[in-house]
Amino acid sequence: MAIVRKIKNLESKELGYGTNVTEPNQRLMNRDGSSNTRRKGLDVLETISFFHSLITMSWTRFNLLVLSSYLVVNTIFAGIYMWIGMDQLGGIIAKTTTDKFWEAFFFSAQSLTTVGYGRINPVGQAASAIASVESMFGLLGFALATGLLYGRFSRPMARILFSDQALIAPYRGGTGLMFRIANKRNGEFTEPEVSVSIAYVIEENGRQVRKFNSLNLELSRINILNTTWTIVHPIDENSPMTYWTAEDFARNQSEVLVFVKGYDETFAETLHARTSYRHYDIIYGAKFVSATEPGPDGSIVIALDKISDYSKVDLPAQYTAQKENI
Repeated sequence: MAIVRKIKNLESKELGYGTNVTEPNQRLMNRDGSSNTRRKGLDVLETISFFHSLITMSWTRFNLLVLSSYLVVNTIFAGIYMWIGMDQLGGIIAKTTTDKFWEAFFFSAQSLTTVGYGRINPVGQAASAIASVESMFGLLGFALATGLLYGRFSRPMARILFSDQALIAPYRGGTGLMFRIANKRNGEFTEPEVSVSIAYVIEENGRQVRKFNSLNLELSRINILNTTWTIVHPIDENSPMTYWTAEDFARNQSEVLVFVKGYDETFAETLHARTSYRHYDIIYGAKFVSATEPGPDGSIVIALDKISDYSKVDLPAQYTAQKENI
């Protein structure tokens, strides 16, 4: 007898990703919570937001950009000083062209930062004019860099740590879809609320269509995220993925979308965090290992590096038997 697995026709809602399937195994949301979409059809200047890019890029890229900009600007001005003639600068002791370039480069750095040690100084009108422009350029540039640094440090952002995998684990005689979250900050994250949906692909009228279902949770809200929180979706008769196997998750191109919001006392604002689990991020037949341990003076220690740790387990025999009879 052939085994036929149907997706329950539960009420679904559009989450803003569209129902059309443009290519197989398409990911809707990246693991860091960013949307996996690209925009085109507008002029380049209409799509570029320099401030947004500089605020949101990684610290490594930002530091490299600042350093490279500093080096490039000083190199350009050093070339200008050499072009107008090194006789326009007093105090030059270098003899070779290379040494003269480095003298001009470091004079440029002193002018750009308005340090001005004094050994080298402009003696001609051309060099004085260029040094004046460079000093103004440096003041504006460092003011911009300072503002960007403040914006990066002060940008409200939830530091929620998600487990690397979601699990299909035993739960109250059946099974449940589970994943864990924790707060990376030492500050308090209060009234966290979680909503979870599953996106999957089915065939309708000869074409593939993406559907969405909201998943009922054991708890969708708690008072405070002090330790780890295991979010559980009971896979029962009301679940859209009752008795799905690992092959079913892959066949349906499934993706579990997670949305978290809560009040962060550090920023005194409601912040949001997102992630998703594709079918290959879901471990079938496993349970999480405890990530908490007793600390000194009755405290609780949370091992955040263990939030994704799990052990393999057998699913309930009752669930396995019912699954095989579908």
